[in-house]
Amino acid sequence: MSGEQIPLRDTLQEPFSACSSYFASVVGEDAVCLWEDMEIAAGQRIRNAFSISAKLPSCIVYPQSQAQLGEVITLANQKQLRVLICGSASKLDWGGSASEIDVVICTKKINQLIEHAVGDLTVTVEAGMKFADLQKILAKTNQFLAIDPTSPAEATIGGIIATADTGSLRQRYGSDRDQLLGITFVRPDGEIVKAGGRVVKNVAGYDLMKLFTGSYGTLGVITQATFRLYPMQETSGTVVLTGTRELIQQAADILRGSALTPTKADLLSAPLVSQLGLGKGLGLITCFESIGESVKEQSHRLVEVGEKLGLSASIYSADDEVNLWERLKQLIQFSGETATGESSIILCKVGLMPTVATELLNQVEMGLIHMSSGLGMLRFVCDVEVESKVINKLEKLRFFCQENNGFLTILAAPTIVKQKLDVWGYAGNSLSLMRRIKQQFDPNNILNPGRFVGGI
Repeated sequence: MSGEQIPLRDTLQEPFSACSSYFASVVGEDAVCLWEDMEIAAGQRIRNAFSISAKLPSCIVYPQSQAQLGEVITLANQKQLRVLICGSASKLDWGGSASEIDVVICTKKINQLIEHAVGDLTVTVEAGMKFADLQKILAKTNQFLAIDPTSPAEATIGGIIATADTGSLRQRYGSDRDQLLGITFVRPDGEIVKAGGRVVKNVAGYDLMKLFTGSYGTLGVITQATFRLYPMQETSGTVVLTGTRELIQQAADILRGSALTPTKADLLSAPLVSQLGLGKGLGLITCFESIGESVKEQSHRLVEVGEKLGLSASIYSADDEVNLWERLKQLIQFSGETATGESSIILCKVGLMPTVATELLNQVEMGLIHMSSGLGMLRFVCDVEVESKVINKLEKLRFFCQENNGFLTILAAPTIVKQKLDVWGYAGNSLSLMRRIKQQFDPNNILNPGRFVGGI
């Protein structure tokens, strides 16, 4: 494809419909933007959520409050208009391609801090707030939200929950589900519902937080969330071990069974280790956070484990440590976008038994798997010349994961890849249950159709 930018109005398959006037009566004309009037960069990010042949939405609506969002969703449901929900659209190309969308509803202006209970270590925030902005607020009281999402500068709280987006911090703090204490969401009929609460010891009612985490906006529109927080640690240090697959696996097994308490612990593929300039072979990168003496002691104990096994060992601290983790995130998550917003990158989420994680990493170029959970990310470059080879590779890797009680899900990929390969690859027996849940929450199927497993 050429680098020439095509005006969005030229990509429309049918004229603008009257549905924008419905929403303008609720949110005002200034909060409704016709698709053809959108900036090309912003429009392309949303366009990535659709298949090549999909009908494009007529407009994008920006409600200013939770109540206003409820009115917008009510109207969409009454008119039976299919809705695509987004925040900053940083992960809108994840999951299945949206189909037959009439209108995009953006929650980025619903972004207020509701309550920060410093003494209780909890925070309640609206879903449109960006993760990085929330962390800046929390840092003023020496606290933080223990989630490590992709694109932290752009990702919104609602989008993080909807896609179950977390990272290396899961080693110590668990997943998004483990941080959530309560959520507020708008049902497809426009009703605003609350689940959970604002205190840590809250066990009343159904655990809708877990149900909504990773539901890709197909059950309701998350508008508000309450999280548990943690105090910032005094200092940190990172140990990197590199060597053969067998020895790295042994080191990971020893670390998992030890009394050491890493905050992050990830297994790295050999090409990733090489690009980071860490040495040769597979890698185990481990971060400790605590008081200074504890970090020093734990780091040296892990180095001793590595040296006894014959692995190369290095310790990183201060700016070198910060830069190392930042470069690691960039290499795994780099989108490879061109000037037109097209991407040649395939980003996959995998899960499998941690004891065979290094076997998977030995088969890929760029890959990272969390040492204890067995969850991780793989990145592939795909262009026209190698497309079929990459698809065959993904199918083989998916089979390997499933053989080891795991999965391989394609998060982001060129549209043509998503058309040729099921992005979810779900092989379980719960699809009928998922569909019944979807029918219960969204009987008219207006919310994010096609984005979830089995075309839900």
